[in-house]
Amino acid sequence: MVEHQISLGAVNIEAANPGELAEFWSLVIGSTPSRNGESIYLPPSSTSGFAMFFQPSTRPREHQGIHLDLTVPWGSRQAEVERLVALGATHRWDVLDEVPHVQWTTLADPEGNLFCIAEHPPTA
Repeated sequence: MVEHQISLGAVNIEAANPGELAEFWSLVIGSTPSRNGESIYLPPSSTSGFAMFFQPSTRPREHQGIHLDLTVPWGSRQAEVERLVALGATHRWDVLDEVPHVQWTTLADPEGNLFCIAEHPPTA
């Protein structure tokens, strides 16, 4: 059997305002944006992090086909949600008892892209 070693390199996002959206996400992931023309790159903030690349939208968005599930340590979800709302995210809903192995909060970034902040209970 072939072992696959795939990791997330970058999340690419088309945005109505790449600069403002990149600024929001730079504060979320703790990265420093760099601009190349109208596009903005956020490098990973750590070896286990991921990069983000923002470019201008070329057409109206009909729907969101993908969203990020971000994980935080158990017990820190609510504080992280409060931090992100203070940065400009919008709280959409919480899912706290649907499944025993995860609790999450769904937020929207300043352009309405949904993403989740999840926490998994410690295993015995």
